[in-house]
Amino acid sequence: MYTFLTSSTPFPSVDQANDEGIIAVGGDLSPSRLITAYKSGIFPWFSEDEPIIWWSPDPRFILIPEKLHISKSMHKVAKSGKYSTTRDHDFKSVINACRTTTRAKQQGTWITKHMQDAYIALHEQGYAHSIETWHNDKLVGGLYGIAVGSCFCGESMFAIESNASKVALISLVDHLTQQGFQLIDSQVHNDHMESLGAELIPRSRFMHLLNECLESDVKW
Repeated sequence: MYTFLTSSTPFPSVDQANDEGIIAVGGDLSPSRLITAYKSGIFPWFSEDEPIIWWSPDPRFILIPEKLHISKSMHKVAKSGKYSTTRDHDFKSVINACRTTTRAKQQGTWITKHMQDAYIALHEQGYAHSIETWHNDKLVGGLYGIAVGSCFCGESMFAIESNASKVALISLVDHLTQQGFQLIDSQVHNDHMESLGAELIPRSRFMHLLNECLESDVKW
């Protein structure tokens, strides 16, 4: 059974999540609540017609930056000069595109307007970050997430041109490696990230890695 949160209720231990990975329902999306969640191995994921649902699944889907797998053909695309990338240049457009871009085999979006506003507030406080992919000065792909210690908690990515999100991910991993980040939290399994080197690990192992990351004093 999961916990029902009020504005002052703390998160329970992740070990109390149910079999689906739900640990709590309710509360709010204030910056302090969100950062506490990420530092505790918890993230929000819910639809427009649902209350706020907080998750800590077991197993957890993660990517170790140095294990990123990029094919030779993708390396050529990234080095071709067709695309350019920036960091934190247009966070609002990236999260809006993640919210509105149609994806195959997916109905609607889990990024509600309420959630979009909450992550823009986190960006303004220096916690949420974006990578933008550009082609001929047009935003064609990107991703965003939260940095806590040396862990980057990936939230969403989009592409309106082939490979544009992969170019953003390559740029992200290059930057994280240079800065000393140790972990990318991809949260739940998806085939796209698995093809790029992400893997499922026990939640207990994830929490150990996350706690190590929180001891690191790295800068975005």
